[in-house]
Amino acid sequence: MEKRLLVAIALSFLVLYGYQMLVLNPAQEKARREAAAALAARPAATPSPAAGVAGSLQVAATPAVAAAAPSQPIIAEGTERDVVVETQTIRAVFTNRGAKLKSWKLKGFRDLQKRPQELVPSYLEPDRIHPFDLMVDDPNATARLKDALFQLAGEDSVDATRGEQTVVFTFEDGFGLKVRKAFTFAPGGYIVRLTAEVQVGGRAMNPTVLWGAGLGDQVPGAESSRYVQKPEAIIVRGSKVQRVAATEFVKQPVQEGDFSAAGVDDQYFVAMALPKRMVRVDYSRVMFTLLAPAAAAPNAPPKIADLVAFGVRQAQSMSDLAFFVGPKDFDVLQAARSDGQLVRVINFGIFDFLAVPLLRALVWIHSYVGNYGWAIIILTFLINAVMFPLRHKSMVSMRKMQELQPQMKAIQEKYKHLKATDPEQQKKNAEVMSLYKEKGVNPASGCIPMLLTLPVLFAFYSLLSAAIEIRGEPFIWWIKDLSAHDPYYVTPILMGASQFVQQRMTPTGGDPAQQKMMMMMPLVFTFMFLWMPSGLTVYWFFSNLLAIGQQYITNKMVGPPNTPRPPAERRLKTKPA
Repeated sequence: MEKRLLVAIALSFLVLYGYQMLVLNPAQEKARREAAAALAARPAATPSPAAGVAGSLQVAATPAVAAAAPSQPIIAEGTERDVVVETQTIRAVFTNRGAKLKSWKLKGFRDLQKRPQELVPSYLEPDRIHPFDLMVDDPNATARLKDALFQLAGEDSVDATRGEQTVVFTFEDGFGLKVRKAFTFAPGGYIVRLTAEVQVGGRAMNPTVLWGAGLGDQVPGAESSRYVQKPEAIIVRGSKVQRVAATEFVKQPVQEGDFSAAGVDDQYFVAMALPKRMVRVDYSRVMFTLLAPAAAAPNAPPKIADLVAFGVRQAQSMSDLAFFVGPKDFDVLQAARSDGQLVRVINFGIFDFLAVPLLRALVWIHSYVGNYGWAIIILTFLINAVMFPLRHKSMVSMRKMQELQPQMKAIQEKYKHLKATDPEQQKKNAEVMSLYKEKGVNPASGCIPMLLTLPVLFAFYSLLSAAIEIRGEPFIWWIKDLSAHDPYYVTPILMGASQFVQQRMTPTGGDPAQQKMMMMMPLVFTFMFLWMPSGLTVYWFFSNLLAIGQQYITNKMVGPPNTPRPPAERRLKTKPA
């Protein structure tokens, strides 16, 4: 029974992995490319308000609107210029052309070139959506908003490291377009508050605030592991997080409701709007769309980072809408909103209730040892030490079941002529249960302790897959980044070898075909772990070493297996020649 449990777990893991890699990923990639090709081939046109909000969102993504003849600006500037905002955590650069964001760099996180991590895609073309572009129901006004040279109130450099600062842009032209955009920064954190006021012909408009394509930490044509989460839409409603694949946008591009956050995230970073909480009759609206791929590099394959854009409109006005643009760090996200629900954008899986305490423990251990690789090993040791009694009990039960195999086979031989529906099968079951009772063996005692350990192991696995804490963190020698795969594949090979040794030491019995299949599992897992983050591989390798040590201790405690031969075999051995 224990062997069948292990086989079922291993096969379930392989089926899920194979389905995700061989079915879901190709299907999503095909659908994404088809959607991108359709949008790229779509001719530029001026959509009507009746085309819907999702169609309007595309206005800012294509060379839009044949606008009316340009009028003389009343409040504007004659040349384009930038304004730099410095806080303790970010360096933001705005342009007065459209009063939008050009750069958002995180001071505490580094990219592959060891520079501050940029979260605004640097490959955006001028006519594409940029962060904090505005869209209104009048397409001509939307086009003018995109290219207007706003007047900046204040200096080109703003220091918000010691106190809250606000950057104000204003614009007015002869067509009656009046706009005021104000961005407020606090010294710490990754939140900017936006107030946007738009009037067209004296009539107040409720604008939609747009966020440009994806996040800047993923670039076209760069190496991307299939184990890394690709950008996708997220909507947080209370304690629930809805994740929407990019290929689903065409079916349902508009979402309305009382949501606390909505935006786009990837493996380690997120850009999301935080609407004001309203009464339920006044819903906020979020829109997602696919954009035509940017021509950033010749023949570079498009990526979802090129294709995702979203816009947010509050129910009544765009007054004090907050945007969080930063890391998926548990403490940072918990502090960003009073209800603490933003931490749910970190995808810890179904065992998040276990992953969070494990993350706390990992960070605490790191504060003492100063290396996340050693912190992973120490925490793995502590977890296995706590689970040792359960594993020991499971191994002892498996040993007893192994010793019963000859007698079990004798019972099976005795009743092998019976069909599965034959009532005589009850006698067989009664003999089996009598054997269990006589030998003091509970067939479930090997399964249940093992099952109790699995949630902790899976939670730790999910934690290491999602934790930004190990991103860019070195371990020893050739492992320079625990979130990247081992460049020389040393740890995956060691992991496979250790799993093979562990499998050889595990008590076996039952179907020989199952035994052979289990002996193939180390090879399968070795191949799977070749491109997994090295932090995960270190964890799995060290877990195997501890399991080997635990098995050795158990074998010493219970002694060698006692597997008597069947009576017929003993008579054959003692028969005189």
